[in-house]
Amino acid sequence: MANEKVNLTPFYQFAGEHVAVGIHAVDAKGKTIIYNSKMKEIEGFDFEELVDRSLLEMFRFEQQESTLLKVLQSGTPVLNSKQTYWNRKGQEITTINDTYPIFSDEKLIGAIELSRDVTTLEKVVYQPLKKYEEPITFSSITAISSSMKKVIETAEKAAKAKLPVLLIGESGTGKELIAEAIHWAASAGGPFYTLFCHGTDQHLLTQLALDVPNMVGGTIYCERIDLLPLHLQAQLLQMAEQQSGDSICFIASVGEDPVELIGTGKLLKELYYFFSAMTIPLEPLRKRKEDIFPFIADYFSRHRMKFGSIVTKLDDEVSRLFQEYDWPGNLKELELLLDEITSMLTTQETVTLDLLPQYFKAKSKHSGKVSPEDFLVNSAKELLPLEDYLFEAEMYYLQKALDMYHGNVTKAANALGMSRQNLQYRLRKIKKK
Repeated sequence: MANEKVNLTPFYQFAGEHVAVGIHAVDAKGKTIIYNSKMKEIEGFDFEELVDRSLLEMFRFEQQESTLLKVLQSGTPVLNSKQTYWNRKGQEITTINDTYPIFSDEKLIGAIELSRDVTTLEKVVYQPLKKYEEPITFSSITAISSSMKKVIETAEKAAKAKLPVLLIGESGTGKELIAEAIHWAASAGGPFYTLFCHGTDQHLLTQLALDVPNMVGGTIYCERIDLLPLHLQAQLLQMAEQQSGDSICFIASVGEDPVELIGTGKLLKELYYFFSAMTIPLEPLRKRKEDIFPFIADYFSRHRMKFGSIVTKLDDEVSRLFQEYDWPGNLKELELLLDEITSMLTTQETVTLDLLPQYFKAKSKHSGKVSPEDFLVNSAKELLPLEDYLFEAEMYYLQKALDMYHGNVTKAANALGMSRQNLQYRLRKIKKK
């Protein structure tokens, strides 16, 4: 009996739907022809939504940042490429992509992309103030300044009262830590849902309004509501008011004085009134420098436990620089700097001046005002190699832009004439060196 030819299509379909990587294939015109369940989980789209729409229309990245489009244009594979962009849910995601051209009879007929979701790993490595493996509670916050003690005292009252809370403070001051501490003090059993308002679209708010009635307890933290367009602020207000009598705790944050935001048309007055049942302002780090060293001690303690290092302290000169520096990026800037320093550690117990990056030494030397000439010489007063100079100069210039806009990546990217994703990519690329 002759062997019957097996139809492999069902096997391929099953494998494509159950494989642990996202699969997105397009034809030569960029039209989606394969989009599996894992890719939907990563990006949030349905296949039907993508069929008749271009990649640039559906995803918020520039043409040169799309690996699928690169491969369609070049006909050559792009392997092990990291890509960061906003998904349909308004979440920033990071994937590692292998993208291949597809040929038939030597003619390019499309491209296929295999994506591994590394968002969680990226947050562990890069997301400031989000590295704690255990829940953030009031007892885990290391601040000792009188202003932060007052913040914690007020936040504890807010958790007991379960009233809407508005956190006010510059980027990097720790608003998300206070929000999470309130959550665990108020209702440890429910979910902690963060609405990133700088990446929110109409669909995300609509979906949230549908999901909220099914939530049992928990907290919705609306990060930077002042970055939402006013019509979406109105929609958020409507949803929050409808659920305000339930067991859900609503917390929001703004980056500036809410009265000024209302006056300049950036914040809806009624939305402010809803969240201002309890307002908690957080001072910038430059006004509470006594919180610097407890934060560093806690960071070093966690580093020793996680990586087996022996680092315990800063030497006197480094401590002086840290105390004199104004920290325009607040705790986020401090933690990113500690990340960079500890990545260079081997057997050091003490962080010395030579372990500080050149750009930080230049900024602290001039109280944040840096001259490009600072990058032209090293400690031996010799010319730096060109590659080292360009690295230091780029790090300085990008950091300067972030400092000018108080850590707001979107505003800094606009000022530099690049996309938000491109600026984030550059920062991460520099960070890895």
